[in-house]
Amino acid sequence: MKTIKLTLLCCLLSAFTFADVSQSEKDALLALYNSTNGDSWKTSWNTNEPVSDWFGVTVEDDKVVAIRLTFNNLEGQIPEEISGLSHLKSLNLSFNRLSGELPKTITEMISLEELQLYSNQISGSIPAEIGNLSRLRTLELYNNDFSGEIPTSIGDLSNLEVLILSSNQLMGKLPTSITGLKSLKVLSLFDNSLLGTVPSSIGELTQLEELVLSNNAFYGNLPGELAELSNLKTLLLSNNGFKGNYASLKDKLPNIVDFDLDEVNMKGALATLDSEDDDD
Repeated sequence: MKTIKLTLLCCLLSAFTFADVSQSEKDALLALYNSTNGDSWKTSWNTNEPVSDWFGVTVEDDKVVAIRLTFNNLEGQIPEEISGLSHLKSLNLSFNRLSGELPKTITEMISLEELQLYSNQISGSIPAEIGNLSRLRTLELYNNDFSGEIPTSIGDLSNLEVLILSSNQLMGKLPTSITGLKSLKVLSLFDNSLLGTVPSSIGELTQLEELVLSNNAFYGNLPGELAELSNLKTLLLSNNGFKGNYASLKDKLPNIVDFDLDEVNMKGALATLDSEDDDD
């Protein structure tokens, strides 16, 4: 009888010690592995080992909470099954050779706080439902081939602190909904094909430390509300079609370190920084 009890106790302890993630989460990881040529990764996974031992995977309380596979030679597409990682807080697949479109199912991963996919070859549009990721604090999609417009729903990401969409093929106007990002510290959109005027409501982003709009097709007068962004350290606006002389703007920003305007915006009559009507 004592032997049976001891055997049962050992089994229970063994099950507790080697507990692993759910099968659905493991299936989602295997889908990522298979769709990105996992056997050719710089550091592959031994799928016979517990998931907690897989390179770049962080497991807490038997749940996958983070994946970091930067510089790991991932090639292929992010699979739709990625959404099976329902507890994932951080996904960083930067500096790889991922291509194809970003699956819409990624917008179902509502636990995500960090989504970093920069320096790949991902194409297509940013999913219209991106605003569903309400816990997102960091969204970095730069150095890809994203096209189309910035989704209006991006303004629903009320916890977002970093938004970097630079060096893509985005077009259209800056959605006015972006001024709903009251926690935003970094807004970088340079090297796209964005156009239109900068909305005066940009002045509501009082936490902004970095605003980079260079190398686009923005035009018109800059809104006077820019001078209200007292936390700005970086303001880069060159290679656009802004009108007027804004040389004095630098003096209105007490913390500015990096400041860049086109030469034409440093000459002529001093602009009053009165905003034009917003273009939606």
